[in-house]
Amino acid sequence: MNSSAIAAGPVFSARDITRVYRMGEVSVHALRGVTMDLYRGEFVVLLGPSGSGKSTLLNILGGLDVPTTGSVHFLDQNLTQSTDRELTQFRRDHVGFVFQFYNLIPSLTARENVALVTEIANNPMDPAEALALVGLEARVDHFPAQMSGGEQQRVAIARAVAKRPDVLLCDEPTGALDAKTGIVVLEVIERINRELGTTTAVITHNAMIAEMADRVISLSDGRVSEIRRNERKRPASEIVW
Repeated sequence: MNSSAIAAGPVFSARDITRVYRMGEVSVHALRGVTMDLYRGEFVVLLGPSGSGKSTLLNILGGLDVPTTGSVHFLDQNLTQSTDRELTQFRRDHVGFVFQFYNLIPSLTARENVALVTEIANNPMDPAEALALVGLEARVDHFPAQMSGGEQQRVAIARAVAKRPDVLLCDEPTGALDAKTGIVVLEVIERINRELGTTTAVITHNAMIAEMADRVISLSDGRVSEIRRNERKRPASEIVW
């Protein structure tokens, strides 16, 4: 990430956000006053153990959830004050999601799974182009059952980036994969960030993956415990699990 991205201001700006879930008589505090920014084109890793609030934070940034208190802005849009309809439009126009589980439709080919998104996007890639970007040009007409877990995850990434989102939010994208396959998936995410300039945030509990990031935001017990910049980013191919 270069200094001009910082000078241009953040893409996301979260200020003192909390998230409290009510479970019967019990209140669960998932986030406890988180303040952070994400800048255009940067690669950020959200690092922390299970229960630290990483997924809740990502869901709030992506407009899938809203904070109990605090504010979140995407550029000039106040997500905290947006209606459900406005949040749906925000997700459709600006955000690509990649989750631990691929959520592909078994009865559709790779091309057809990606086309589900491109048919509703404003300026989409051709599905075949998106699949080529993740190295699956030879698998466009294969069904999920005919592909490995890593290939299915790459289809999910192609689906996420085919609408050319401003932001790619990845929640444990290698969590269901072995180390070798996980590296391949991380290389794809790295390539998307580098070649398309997509602001990218990756949730992980694996500290080694954090070495890929421009910045690492560590969470613990619903709070930001540390924000640090990597002086030397390590490419995915050098990550040791």
